[in-house]
Amino acid sequence: MTQLAAKRHPTDADPPIEVVGIGADGFSSLNEAAQFAILHADIVIGSWRQLNLLPEGCRAERRPWPSPLLPSIEPLFQEFIGKHIVVLASGDPMFHGIGTTLIRIFGVHRVHIHSAPSSISLACARLGWPVDATPVVSLMSKPVASMIPIVDSGQPFMVLCRDETSVGEIASLLVSLGHEAAKLIVLSDLGSADEQQLSGTAILPPKPVSSLNILAIIPNGPTHSCVPGLPDSEYETDGQLTKQDIRALTISALAPKDGETLWDIGGGTGSIAIEAMRAVPSLSAYCFEINEERRTRIARNAVALGVPTLQVLGSAPKALLDAPTPDVIFIGGGITSASVFETAWAALPLGGRLVANAVTIESEQKLWQLRKQYGGTMIRMEISHEHPVGAFTTMKPALPVVQWRVLKETN
Repeated sequence: MTQLAAKRHPTDADPPIEVVGIGADGFSSLNEAAQFAILHADIVIGSWRQLNLLPEGCRAERRPWPSPLLPSIEPLFQEFIGKHIVVLASGDPMFHGIGTTLIRIFGVHRVHIHSAPSSISLACARLGWPVDATPVVSLMSKPVASMIPIVDSGQPFMVLCRDETSVGEIASLLVSLGHEAAKLIVLSDLGSADEQQLSGTAILPPKPVSSLNILAIIPNGPTHSCVPGLPDSEYETDGQLTKQDIRALTISALAPKDGETLWDIGGGTGSIAIEAMRAVPSLSAYCFEINEERRTRIARNAVALGVPTLQVLGSAPKALLDAPTPDVIFIGGGITSASVFETAWAALPLGGRLVANAVTIESEQKLWQLRKQYGGTMIRMEISHEHPVGAFTTMKPALPVVQWRVLKETN
């Protein structure tokens, strides 16, 4: 028995939750500490597929996860206070696994992780792909459209499939994006005696029978950059669209960072929030738009451009009151409307950033008033594009945009 295993004995006053990563090859592949934890547990929790991998000598009560999972976790563990609990996870519990969820709920000092190779590690080993350079999308937690920015990059990547239907769903998406010739490799039941590889293309996809699949995808090549400034033609719009060059400059001014929350007030077509999320995948974003038809259009644009988790809410200022606290705010419309700025500013914590654009004289005047009261900086952006005049070419200016940038600081 290892010293670590001895510290986890169920006679301890407050035993930790032991999370054991177990592969398809089962109990025999686990190290001594992980086997000890399972054999001396009072309760083992996991899917029935995982529970059925345990040996007959395991005396613990076997409990499958209830559904829905997340709301049931705390009540389930409350039922077993004082008992030695083992949770089974597929592969590495900290890679898109239950380990991260339990640590978030109970804290790192209450949870002890026994890691195993993740299915992605095994898949990379089979194909000779570097794990550290292979992007991964999990359909366990995200819609299939969330892989669009990675497809756009043209980089080979892997997908943790939800079940045997995922490959067909992904292939259909790739075809719709013009990647009919993208190469698909399905790796099923990795690490088990039933392990299998199937190959095909998006137009002729492989058809796995197993529900445990990793899909490796090699796109045709890059299509769109995730740097802000997509062509305006990529958007479905009624004209309420921050144009390409101004959009790139505006997102640069917002400077979204990993894990932050963005408010896009007066969403119009949703382009600011959408391209900020494409550039920073861990960004959470909320679009506020008064017009119902535009809200529906924003949601369609978000799915089409690969950020289906964008939240589209109602009009400001009312809808702002119940939204999560922002780190950064963009006001593209409604700056002259009563209480819109005041409500947004009140919600922004110290250190937060706000950027507002104005095209009309009235909205520009409002920005100058706010600049005088709250500080910050003003810039004017004037973009001209080439325009034919008979047999010659001239430059035709678009409407200038005035932008206010401000950091919320203590007075």
